[in-house]
Amino acid sequence: MDISKAELASAAAATAGKNFPEPEELKGADILVRALQAEGVDYLWGYPGGAALHIYDALYRQETIRHVLVRHEQAAVHAADGFARATGEVGVCLVTSGPGATNAVTGLATAFMDSIPLVLITAQVPSTVIGTDAFQECDTIGITRPIVKHNFLVKDPRDVAITIKKAFHIARSGRPGPVVVDIPKDVSFRKAVYDAAEYQKPIEMRSYNPVRKGHSGQIRKALQLLLAAKRPYIYTGGGVVLGNAAQELRALADQLGFPVTNTLMGLGAYPASDRKFLGMLGMHGTVEANNAMQNCDVLLAVGARFDDRVIGNVKHFGSVERKIIHIDIDPSVISKRVKVDVPIVGDVKDVLVELLNALNESGGKPNEPALAEWWKTIEGWRGRDCLTYDRGNADVIKPQAVVETLWNMTRNDDVYVTSDVGQHQMWAAQFYRFDEPRRWINSGGLGTMGVGIPYAMGIKLAKPQSEVFCITGEGSVQMNIQELSTCLQHNTPIKICSLNNRYLGMVRQWQEIEYSGRYSHSYMDALPDFVKLAEAYGHVGLLIERPQDVEPALREARKLKDRTVFLDFRTDPTENVFPMVQAGKGITEMLLGADDL
Repeated sequence: MDISKAELASAAAATAGKNFPEPEELKGADILVRALQAEGVDYLWGYPGGAALHIYDALYRQETIRHVLVRHEQAAVHAADGFARATGEVGVCLVTSGPGATNAVTGLATAFMDSIPLVLITAQVPSTVIGTDAFQECDTIGITRPIVKHNFLVKDPRDVAITIKKAFHIARSGRPGPVVVDIPKDVSFRKAVYDAAEYQKPIEMRSYNPVRKGHSGQIRKALQLLLAAKRPYIYTGGGVVLGNAAQELRALADQLGFPVTNTLMGLGAYPASDRKFLGMLGMHGTVEANNAMQNCDVLLAVGARFDDRVIGNVKHFGSVERKIIHIDIDPSVISKRVKVDVPIVGDVKDVLVELLNALNESGGKPNEPALAEWWKTIEGWRGRDCLTYDRGNADVIKPQAVVETLWNMTRNDDVYVTSDVGQHQMWAAQFYRFDEPRRWINSGGLGTMGVGIPYAMGIKLAKPQSEVFCITGEGSVQMNIQELSTCLQHNTPIKICSLNNRYLGMVRQWQEIEYSGRYSHSYMDALPDFVKLAEAYGHVGLLIERPQDVEPALREARKLKDRTVFLDFRTDPTENVFPMVQAGKGITEMLLGADDL
C-alpha cells in the first residue's frame, strides 16, 4: 500500500501544470479541511464537542466532505475502519477532547490490531492550558501511543497541513495502521498560510521508509524450497487483503497446484469455491486446513503472523520439522512467534510478483508425484466433513443454517458481510464462503464486540449499490445499537441478522467445555424486543422463530432495498462452534463435536 518514489514523481509531474490557488492565510481548522480535501476525503465520521467547534465550523462552510454524525465516538472510529477495510482507502474520523478521545480508544485498538489505515483527528484543549487538568482535558498522545502506528500533537497552525500529509502517508504505507492527530483548540483558531501547490509535493520522511521490494536472493531460496517440497502448503493472512495481492496469490497457487488456507482476516484472498482451498485454519478451522498446516514440509506464509488463534500451542507446532518461508511488509512479525528459515521483508504484492517471475524464468515444476500423494492425504482429511450440523432439524433454527441460507441466496451478488465477535462470527467465517477479498469485514486481532453495525454503516456509504449484511448476536449488537439512529439519519439501509441464542454464546461454550457447565453471567435474561426497538428507531423489525421461515424472511428483507431491516433469528441456545481447539492445545488436537466433550 506504499507509494513508490517513481509514482510520487509522476504524481508531482502531473500536478505541476495545474493552476492551484495562491497561498492564503486561513484558520488552522480551515487548513485542516483543505488538507483533507487534498487527500480526497469524501466521508468523515465524528461527534462534536467544545474543543472541536472551530473544526466543525470549518466543515459547515464547505461542501465536498460529508460528515456523518454518529451517536458514540467508538462507532465513529469503527465506521471509518469498516470503510477502510472495504475500500482500501484511509478512513477518517473526528472527535472532541477528553471523553471524546477516550471513547475512541477501543476503535483505535481494533484498527491497530488488524493493520487498518485510519486517521483520527482529536480536538484538544487550548495549548495554553494543557497540563492544568482543564475541563475535558486528557493526555491523548500518551493514552493512544501503544495502540496507534503514530500520533502527533500539533502546536502551531503552520504545521497542520504537513502533519495531515504525514499522517495519511504513515497510515497507508508499509504495514498500514491508525494515526492520531491531536489539535488544540487555539491551533484550530489561529491563522497561518496554506499553500495548495506545496501540499501536493511528494513527502519524504528520513526516519520512515518502509521496504517494498523483497531480497532477490531470498526469493530464489524460497522458490527452490517450494519446487522441492513434497508436502507444500500456502498459508495466507490479512496482509494479502490489505496489500491487494489476491490476484498474485491466486496465480501462484494455480501455477503450482498447492493447497491454500486463509486466516480469519484473510478470507476471500483465495476463492473458497476453489478446490485447492482447504478452508479457514486455526481454533475453529477445518480438519484438513489444520492437519495440512501441522504436517506440511514446506510452508509459505504470506501476510500472516502465526497468531495464537492460528497455530495453537507453539511447542506443539514446532514439534514437526518443516521449512518456513515468511513474506511480510513488517520485519517485526517475522520470527516473532515461530522461527522461520527464509524471511522475505517486502510488500506482499511486489514479492509475489517477483516470485512468479522467478518461477516462470526458471521453468521449474513442482514435485508432481509427491504432490499427488499429498493431495490424497488431504482429501482423506477433507472426507471427514468437519462442518456438519443437524441440517434436518425442523424444531429449532440452527445458526449455521441462517448463514448458509444467506450465502446460497447471495453467493453470486454484490454483497459485503460484517460481523460482531462471538459464535456468530465463527459461523459466518465457516459457512459464508467468500470468493473475493474485502467482502468479509470483522474484528480479528482485538475481537471487539459492537463493530458490526458501524462497519456496515461505513461500507454502505462507500458502496451504496451493494448489499451489506451484518451478522451479529444479541450480546454484541447491543454494544453499539444506538447507531441504528445514525443509519436512519444518514440513509444507510443495512440488513442486520442477529443469531439470538439468549446467551453470550462463545463464553457459554467455553464455560460448558472448560468450567463444567458453570454458566457464570453468560446468559441474557432481560433482552429487549428487538423488533419493537428497530421500529422505534424508524426501521423494519422481523422476528423469525421457525426453520422454515428463515429463507422467506431473508427474501423479504432483501426486497426492502431502501430500509434498514433487523432480523431477530431465535436460534438454538445449545449449539456450539466446532471444530474447536482448546487453549494450550495443538491445532491438530481438535474437538469435532459433542461426542468429543
